[in-house]
Amino acid sequence: MTDPALVAVAHGTRDPVGVATVEALLNLVRSLRPGSRVEVGYLDLVRPSLDETLAALRGEAVLVPLLLGAGHHVRTDIPAALATAPRLRASVARALGPDPLLATALSARLAEAGWAGSPVVLAAAGSTDPAANADTARMATMLQARLNAPVLPSYLCASSPTPAEAVARLHAGGHTSVAVAGYLLAPGTFSRRASRSGAALTSAPLGTHAAVAELILQRYDETAAQAARPGSLLSAEAP
Repeated sequence: MTDPALVAVAHGTRDPVGVATVEALLNLVRSLRPGSRVEVGYLDLVRPSLDETLAALRGEAVLVPLLLGAGHHVRTDIPAALATAPRLRASVARALGPDPLLATALSARLAEAGWAGSPVVLAAAGSTDPAANADTARMATMLQARLNAPVLPSYLCASSPTPAEAVARLHAGGHTSVAVAGYLLAPGTFSRRASRSGAALTSAPLGTHAAVAELILQRYDETAAQAARPGSLLSAEAP
């Protein structure tokens, strides 16, 4: 029996470097799982769109959101796209974050940027969905436990504090050196905005870190295994 296709669902960006980063990450996933079918569908700005990718598939698929929190895209947009693909039996995995593997990748990116133990501001995209922002706060707690240093969550849009506000708060508290951890999948407008937050250093987005590729496969495997249990059916509903 053929394994379900892995459909990575990416947000999309006008930044060609950001798109190239997503494609490189998926090439890494393919290298870790030779022979598996790995496709990508973008929610906005980039082709193939998720609708186009789903329309080209038959049989079974597991959609893995390349998203760091369970916001509107996971709860609404992805199930809506699946509803337009009636010939595809599919399920939706959990969002990537929060997860200890992301703490591994974030700490590695901070080390690459020269972090040496200062407080950290976790800079996420932000969402109008409180659940997605709560996921960022939980990720900050995980990263704090890994780094053994204070970590404050922040949001680049749609919520507060912003990274600049969080950095200023730590400076006002007597911390002369503050780092910003880019809690973003790929370079783009948000990563550039995060780098202008007034911190001593800003780490690069998660990108092609091996822990992110491992997490994508972990989300795929757990969802495919659940669907394969006797009496279970692949569903177009997000968890």
